Amino acid sequence: MRVDWNLPVVMDDGLVLRADVFRPVSEGRHPVLLTYGPYAKGLAFQDGYPSAWSIMAAKHPDVPAGSSNLYQAWEVVDPEKWVPHGYACVRVDSRGCGCSPGYIDHFGPREQTDYVACIAWAAAQGWSNGKVGLNGVSYFGSNQWHVAKHKPPNLAAMCIWEGSADWYRDMTHHGGILSTFWANWYDMQVKTVQYGAGERGRRSRAHGELVCGPETLSDEELAANRCDFGAEIRAHPLDDRYHQDRSPVWSEIEVPFLSAANWGGQGLHPRGNFEAFMRAASPNKWLEVHGLEHWTHFYTDYGRELQLRFFDHFLKGEDNGWDRQPRILLQVRHPGERFIERAENEWPLARTEWTKLHLDLATDSLAAAPPPAVALRSFEAMGDGLTFLTPALERETEITGPIAAKLFVSSSTEDAELFLVLRVFAPDMKEVTFQGAIDPHTPVAQGWLRASHRKLDPELTLPFRPYHTHDERQLLTPGEIVELDIEVWPTCIVVPAGHRLGLSVRGRDYVYPGGSGGKLSNFKNELTGCGPFLHDDPADRPPEIFGGTTTLHFGPDRQAFILLPVIPKPS
Repeated sequence: MRVDWNLPVVMDDGLVLRADVFRPVSEGRHPVLLTYGPYAKGLAFQDGYPSAWSIMAAKHPDVPAGSSNLYQAWEVVDPEKWVPHGYACVRVDSRGCGCSPGYIDHFGPREQTDYVACIAWAAAQGWSNGKVGLNGVSYFGSNQWHVAKHKPPNLAAMCIWEGSADWYRDMTHHGGILSTFWANWYDMQVKTVQYGAGERGRRSRAHGELVCGPETLSDEELAANRCDFGAEIRAHPLDDRYHQDRSPVWSEIEVPFLSAANWGGQGLHPRGNFEAFMRAASPNKWLEVHGLEHWTHFYTDYGRELQLRFFDHFLKGEDNGWDRQPRILLQVRHPGERFIERAENEWPLARTEWTKLHLDLATDSLAAAPPPAVALRSFEAMGDGLTFLTPALERETEITGPIAAKLFVSSSTEDAELFLVLRVFAPDMKEVTFQGAIDPHTPVAQGWLRASHRKLDPELTLPFRPYHTHDERQLLTPGEIVELDIEVWPTCIVVPAGHRLGLSVRGRDYVYPGGSGGKLSNFKNELTGCGPFLHDDPADRPPEIFGGTTTLHFGPDRQAFILLPVIPKPS
């Protein structure tokens, strides 16, 4: 293939971004696959993320097979597997990162304007057929939702592989509770590849040049060229213009897209993939859902071949049957990391049997019928809370879809936080967990809500998916009982007979009881069940407000339950 390094892409303010282009040797005009992001396009996957690469390559030999892997980079396509199919692969370093100078301000209006310009640039090149597709994981997926609302005229198709969308609800504040992921991510994955890092960065395996540009800036100059990301997020505790500028407008997204979610991605991406499929205006949209690590299936033959069929149809106009592709492709999850592929037509599934399991506070059980007596139970507000269990299931039961819970709560202080965890236990009461997007011991599903953020949006709330406005704080009066509707992110699990379902109502992040899952090279924290998606900022959770006593209430007019999407077996 032909490779052009660090081509100049001029922005409307005169700043020059840098792009690498991989394209066929043969003359002609080719469809483009474009990514724009912060991870330094010249940094090899193997060098920047060695533990993730080594695990993936060992477990999935189809990923490195058929490629020299010289051009592999974090969460973008391997050009050696796409250029032979007639695609030009373009990687642009976002403003302030890698080889592109400028000021770093992730996901904001300036980045979106740059992205629109990069799409136009790629479409106008002599080797381009004018049709641009976007394809990438995580950051390279999330920013697709954001740029699509601007309707770039040459944007012809998008594949968003595990891409969150709503900057507030998906990404920074779960149920109104601050996620510390972004501040840590910034330190580990962005500051390390900032433009001007010089030899403090790395050199490209492919061409030997510095991956962070030719200049070397002082620490003070580097700091002056980036926002204080964690502090900026912390300064916006409600869903204000700051968050809305970094979120999609679903009614404006009309481009064809393939949205690929991960059942185990709790705490960042899957909510965006599901919300997009339900709410985006595009008539040409597909949803795929899988398991395993966050990046794995983007690179496996399974994922790559699915992406190829999608883009061949929309960027090349091939009649390859994609127009007859079922709108939903699920990898239905079973214990032991076993997945069975199944096609569906809608989300949530039309045949769902919405099933309420009531919390019995007297017996710590989940029951089909509401308990008859008034009851209450208290727990330490920032502690491990209470767990409610079903009896052993008499038959195999599939739960696939979004989940909602209703609780009645009082607090000894002016606020409270609820961390809900849907769990599965084997007959010996050992918890069944899964390889999540990041953490090897991820529970079945999670949801969160800060009680002062309980206000619902009546237009967007659905019985199976509460939607909170997050536009004001409604503080509690100590001892006052309030009704909380809690969104639990979509999941899928086929629970074997003899197993039990559990619902934990906690005052802090889930911790896997079986011990640590180790560490990955690109994260600060140990993997203890939630991966890096933690809610442990003491400034956001001061103990004088959140460290009291939380009480759950139940009675004839206060029925606490979890609403589960049970999928009946075919008759």
